[in-house]
Amino acid sequence: MIIFRYLTREILLTMAAVAGVLLLVIMGSRFIRYFADAAEGDIPASILGNLMLFHLPGFLELILPLAFFLGILLAYGQLYLNSEITVLVACGTSPARLLRVSLAPATLVAILVGLCSLWLTPAGALHNAVMLEDQRSRLDFTALAPGRFQDFGGGRTAYTESFSADGSRMQEVFISERQRRRDGTPESAVTRATSGYQTVDPETGSRFLVLADGERYSVDPGRFEAERLEFATYAVRLALGGDRRELASPDYASTRQLLNDDSSQASAQLQWRLSLPIMVFILTLMAMPLSRVNPRQGRFAKLLPAIFLHVCYLSLLLAALDAIGRGSLPAAIGMWPIHAAFLALGVGMMVRAQQKGMS
Repeated sequence: MIIFRYLTREILLTMAAVAGVLLLVIMGSRFIRYFADAAEGDIPASILGNLMLFHLPGFLELILPLAFFLGILLAYGQLYLNSEITVLVACGTSPARLLRVSLAPATLVAILVGLCSLWLTPAGALHNAVMLEDQRSRLDFTALAPGRFQDFGGGRTAYTESFSADGSRMQEVFISERQRRRDGTPESAVTRATSGYQTVDPETGSRFLVLADGERYSVDPGRFEAERLEFATYAVRLALGGDRRELASPDYASTRQLLNDDSSQASAQLQWRLSLPIMVFILTLMAMPLSRVNPRQGRFAKLLPAIFLHVCYLSLLLAALDAIGRGSLPAAIGMWPIHAAFLALGVGMMVRAQQKGMS
């Protein structure tokens, strides 16, 4: 029991350190992308925290298997350098028992990865997709920077000189729109108003931008005349109530929905989600013989081959995910031959390592 706690603590502490570094790098890269979008006015800065929080399970499901793999390599590598493993083996601790000890924290990590891949990641991805879709489908004051022309999709560009003190009303508003008339002919419309505010129709749920004291110009390309309209109050509909692009991608579907879906895309996504926790156990099997190093080599001697193995494993799974989704690889075959091949490789490496230890 003392040996079990000691080895488990060494593995998990090393894994936590590796996972922290990888998570910091990946989240930093994604945050920079979102921050650039916020600086351009594409998304409001107030939702950056929510976006990053709901991206976290998607990062963890990929980071934790690699971090645990490297954690075993580095922790056991250090124990080999200190001759602690040699002492344990001399005291009757067999390689098979070391593997059983390693499978206990591997089970914990696999449960965490499965929790992320089967539940948290699709739920977080759907939440972020809905949030970003809401921002694209409507003109939101939180995303509008005073003194800048900003594109809000749908051929609409908006500008405001400033906001009122409470942020509820815009001053000196300019809106340019590209649209089509009822007969299908293109039309460009430019609207200027002294002030404007946003409102929602309580009956239909449609969102409107209400402008006050301004003019609207409609111009047909190729014509030398324009229509001019002066108004005291003018409402521009920004979005219909409940008008949202259907988020029907298997990436956003729950695992229960994937189980009830016979499409190739759903089968590919389901096998991918199941593959991530399975990968943890197979990587554990391969990590045991790879962690055995000669004291003259150093604990990082086999780190590069180990990372190469992980990259190959993950790349093959991603290639199979794409092939199953396109229908070029039968879902009945799917990703299972890849797992079987790396499982056989891990078993072979374990047997060879034991034979070398006995010789």
